[in-house]
Amino acid sequence: MKIGLRLPQTGEHNATKERIIHFSKEAENAGCIDSLWVLERLIWPINPQTPYPGTNDGKFPADWQYIFEPLEILTYVAASTENIALGTSVIDMLFQNPVLLARRFATLDVLSKGRAIAGLGIGWSEDEYQASNIPFNARGKRANEYVKILKKIWTNDVVEFKGEYYNIPASKIGPKPIQKPHIPIYLGGYSQGTFARIAKYANGWICVIRNNLDQVKSHIDKIRNECYKAKRQDKDIQIAAILYPNVMDSRYIPNNKTNNNRESTYRQELLSGSIDKVGKDLQEIKKIGVDHAILNFNRSAISSNIDIIIDVSKHLFEFIR
Repeated sequence: MKIGLRLPQTGEHNATKERIIHFSKEAENAGCIDSLWVLERLIWPINPQTPYPGTNDGKFPADWQYIFEPLEILTYVAASTENIALGTSVIDMLFQNPVLLARRFATLDVLSKGRAIAGLGIGWSEDEYQASNIPFNARGKRANEYVKILKKIWTNDVVEFKGEYYNIPASKIGPKPIQKPHIPIYLGGYSQGTFARIAKYANGWICVIRNNLDQVKSHIDKIRNECYKAKRQDKDIQIAAILYPNVMDSRYIPNNKTNNNRESTYRQELLSGSIDKVGKDLQEIKKIGVDHAILNFNRSAISSNIDIIIDVSKHLFEFIR
């Protein structure tokens, strides 16, 4: 199982250019960290129409009030690193024109010499759809066309598309990505339609794991079943999971210090405790079929210390190497 890390992308004091570059270089130098990841949020609604499932009150995490744009931050990081992969987990694709997003990803892939991973979703926040002036209905149908367009733009010399929601006249669209046949596409979501879309068009699935491994295992089985229907090998689909380790270990946290940011977040038992306990939980996550663990320490007790985050990540890697 590979290990990736979420960049310090959110929060006015956490997301600084100095911390982002220091974090990126240390992650690459660690030798065991495969990738760096960013998320996307458009707005921080005061009274969300769609409650956020990760907090007790349904509000978005406070640090999301200050957030750097995902592809811009990855392009910035690409200039200071050489080998580490650069992924989005996830960009809500329907909020952007597919030609623009395809070119932005292709630009990142060229400038990073082939390190981009396109993690995409269709969103769940009605507030963000309203801000984007995109209808909340028919998201799945739009997404099917959207992913087809991305693959055409990244692979075809002349691109032409005529669909129900998107149309592109016969055109040349460049640059093309370095990665062949195209940038890896990972899709987020939990509906049966998403699983079918992954089996037909994508290279992987991105999920969030908090406490329930049985549910994730059930979803993986559904993806495998959709692969069978699509006459595709399920081994071709990589499973990536966003995880929130809460390492409470005196080796890293003096006096068992806690982080106030966690008071409003989803309470969890999985991946919480000593580093050995978290490492054993990672082993269980690997057993259910997860290929890539994306560790997010941004709201953990060690969030402010980059060197400790890297050290903890190296220690956890020993459990799943």
